[in-house]
Amino acid sequence: MPDSDPRTIYLADYTPFTHVVEQVELTFRLAPATTRVLSKITFAPNPESDGGTFFLHGEALKLISARIDGAAVEVRPVEGGLTCDVPSGRFVWEAEVEISPESNTALEGLYMSNGMYCTQCEAEGFRKITYYPDRPDVMAPFKVRIEGDLPVLLSNGNPVAQGEGWAEWVDPWPKPAYLFALVAGELVNHLDSFTTASGKQVELNIWVRPGDKDKCAFGMDALKRSMAWDEQVYGREYDLDIFNIVAVDDFNMGAMENKGLNIFNSSAVLASPETATDANFERIEGIIAHEYFHNWTGNRITCRDWFQLCLKEGLTVFRDQQFTGDMRSHPVKRISDVLELRARQFREDNGPLAHPVRPESFVEINNFYTATVYEKGAEVIGMLKTLVGDTGYKAALDLYFERHDGDAATIEDWLKVFEDATGRDLSQFKRWYSQAGTPRVGVEEALSDGTYTLTLTQATPATPGQEVAEPLVIPVAVGLLSPNGDEVVPTQVLELTETRQEFTFEGLGAKPVLSILRNFSAPVILERDSPNAERAFLLAHDTDPFNRWEAGRALAKDVLVRMITEDAAPAPDYLSALNTVARDETLDPAFRALALGLPSQDDLAQTLFEARRTPDPLAIRRSVRALSRAIAEHSGETLSDLYDDMIVPGPYSPDAEAAGQRALRGAALGYLTLVDDGTRARAQFETADNMTEQLGALAALLNIDAAESELARFRAQWQGDRLVMDKWFGLQASMAPPDQAAERAQCLTEDSDFDWKNPNRFRAVIGGLAMNAAGFHAPTGANYRLVGDWLIRLDPVNPQTTARMTTAFQTWRRYDADRQGMIREVLEKIAATEGLSRDTTEMVGRILAG
Repeated sequence: MPDSDPRTIYLADYTPFTHVVEQVELTFRLAPATTRVLSKITFAPNPESDGGTFFLHGEALKLISARIDGAAVEVRPVEGGLTCDVPSGRFVWEAEVEISPESNTALEGLYMSNGMYCTQCEAEGFRKITYYPDRPDVMAPFKVRIEGDLPVLLSNGNPVAQGEGWAEWVDPWPKPAYLFALVAGELVNHLDSFTTASGKQVELNIWVRPGDKDKCAFGMDALKRSMAWDEQVYGREYDLDIFNIVAVDDFNMGAMENKGLNIFNSSAVLASPETATDANFERIEGIIAHEYFHNWTGNRITCRDWFQLCLKEGLTVFRDQQFTGDMRSHPVKRISDVLELRARQFREDNGPLAHPVRPESFVEINNFYTATVYEKGAEVIGMLKTLVGDTGYKAALDLYFERHDGDAATIEDWLKVFEDATGRDLSQFKRWYSQAGTPRVGVEEALSDGTYTLTLTQATPATPGQEVAEPLVIPVAVGLLSPNGDEVVPTQVLELTETRQEFTFEGLGAKPVLSILRNFSAPVILERDSPNAERAFLLAHDTDPFNRWEAGRALAKDVLVRMITEDAAPAPDYLSALNTVARDETLDPAFRALALGLPSQDDLAQTLFEARRTPDPLAIRRSVRALSRAIAEHSGETLSDLYDDMIVPGPYSPDAEAAGQRALRGAALGYLTLVDDGTRARAQFETADNMTEQLGALAALLNIDAAESELARFRAQWQGDRLVMDKWFGLQASMAPPDQAAERAQCLTEDSDFDWKNPNRFRAVIGGLAMNAAGFHAPTGANYRLVGDWLIRLDPVNPQTTARMTTAFQTWRRYDADRQGMIREVLEKIAATEGLSRDTTEMVGRILAG
């Protein structure tokens, strides 16, 4: 049971709950300030438990009554819940509690958003609804009755009865409390249906506020494609009569996979050509797929405890990545995923917040919904699939679903099905789940008498709580090319299992060109000094699309580092190579758009830091802008042709081909705007018939600080659309010049439309400012103080969002002593705030200690 002070919870201390729950019946009598929740729960002794004190979680609940088998019971309140004496056999617990949804600003449990009741119970929100064993290994079927004066009353499962002012729902599939959901409000539905492979008709609904119904069609199409894909690829059919999605404006996350009733942040489901960009459409497609795929990898099979969070999230992220690759482009998707991994997870893994994919301990579980659990967790699944092959992966997944349907499973259960299905020993591979940090892989080459020897080494730097890391199983996909560009050895997967290991290739007449870590086969950092001539060769000839892009990125990074540290001029060879790729019509436009992108300023700062140089955010920004201008001047004709040629004819479509063309056109516009004073961007802003091109033009103008008129017109046009206005706020905060960032951010927080209690709007401004590397790290420290003060203000209202946004400061030790001192002052001020939440206390403490 929880203590009065924050305490560390350990994986090693896991014990089963004292009882099993056979049935849950809930009645909700909705009222904004005084909702009554009546619970009737059937408990039985758990044969797998050694017994102990009966304990129910509960927070911020007003207990009205409690009974066992119909008789009043004396409860003993304790921190985090209550205890009481219970019979030795089966019994029925009944309780009535009162809660206040309208005052629940933390957006956990049952709360209100613009007059709508909605829930968020993952990870530990159900304890704010009623007394219950709020842990994922306690699973039970739920029957729910909702009473209220709102027209739409939704819960998990299937609707079984309804009347004026009430509705009843039954979810026959046992689930943990974190998957419970309820929504009640003035809503309209976009209705459709799906016929499963076995012929079952499923009703599909996307529920939205009046006025948003015209933004649901793409989301519904994505849902139906997800359902079909999961049947075809994984053999998983939907298992209820109805599937509901609800769009909610105030939501801490992107979406939540509650059984049969997915609740989505509005930004993750609503889309129209006029209001959503191509990136929004792709994000919506991926999130809808992700939450639907959770029906089996998360709901039907859940996690035993929150230490196993990566079991459901890593696997489901990997599945949604596969889906997006199938729907769009696997190479482009892989590059996008690796960009995200390096930007977020590598930074996390190499700093004070580093933790294993499966942590050994936590203070506040909300702080472990991280890039390591999600993105690195997905990379571990991908490596496992690479090692066992497609056939082995399918056999293991089939066994997983067969063996663990209805279970609360563990990583050990997951790996055991692979061992049983394929015969492999995965004891060493399991270290990926228990060791933090990003491995470094070193590369040495030699050729002697036609034998090419590749020597690989591995080492993982120390991370908090882990000074020494053991060798991992690292699948390293390699190919060898001849000096004229022919592939002499196609892709092979080498298994690096030792700290140093040799691999040989026979019968080679000349030293080959090595293409290593193809398709980014493992989440590692390659430590290899490749000459730029080799990188240019791979950029031109590599048959692996990812490594072709990677070679170009490495060239760009080398050029930029030299410009930053040596005041060098942009390398002509790089400019020529980039121009060649941009002109190559055999390449996917989306791929060319990615190839034209430069490394982020944060990526360059980390590169300099790892080279034992103190990064200067302003110098980094100057060099990136100088190289961008050099590209625009060198490739002006090519970029102009691309801008003209990539016009997509006809009505807007978010399909991959059209989106790729717009991406390439947008990349060209970004460069051209640097040398044409914004002429094209202004014209495009005037004529754009879709948000991708309108927002792209606005961003291009903001990049040269020449968008004052367009910002005003954009606002006037979109004042009534909250999601588009988030874009308006976010662009200004993230793109403000360094010397103006503090003033502009302050003005945005004083704007009448800045609703700081709405997570989307808060993230747009405060998160946007933190993403503005040079602006955030301006020498005055004003932005550190501004962000810190806002986090202090938000914490008592929404601790989850506050804690997650403290990561803006996680890289503070990269920088010079002055910046470090200013950031430390801000962090210490946050830490010293009276009544600071557990969520934020833990995060700030870890950042300061790192």
